Amino acid sequence: MLIGEVVKKTGFSRDTIRFYEKKGLLTVGRTDSEWNNYKEYDDQALLRLLLIKKCKGFGFTLNEIREILDLIDVEKATCKTMTGMVKKKLSDIDYKIRELIQLKKMIEEQFEASGKICKTKIEKEPNCGVLTVANIV
Repeated sequence: MLIGEVVKKTGFSRDTIRFYEKKGLLTVGRTDSEWNNYKEYDDQALLRLLLIKKCKGFGFTLNEIREILDLIDVEKATCKTMTGMVKKKLSDIDYKIRELIQLKKMIEEQFEASGKICKTKIEKEPNCGVLTVANIV
């Protein structure tokens, strides 16, 4: 099948599919025609793209997806291995959530402190002191 059909079946854009090819996540052959140099996507390529989409849905990075695909290629993507990868991804997400909560708290505290500046200088300064250099000194 041609790329247009793959786009419809996967929901990926042409650019995304080509990006995955450039990154080595997908290998595609060319048609044997003297009239064109189209790429021919077989069912394996389609299945691989759908697998990439599923992995992205789990939040895996491209490097992690490459690792998963490599394991699948050598038939080493056991339930134990995949469960471990998903648990690690969940742990990574929990860590990021904790980091974001800390960042939010820090921003709220700084914003609250800066808000006091706004109340005292509300019409006296041309620029708000919350995020400008005037508030730093």
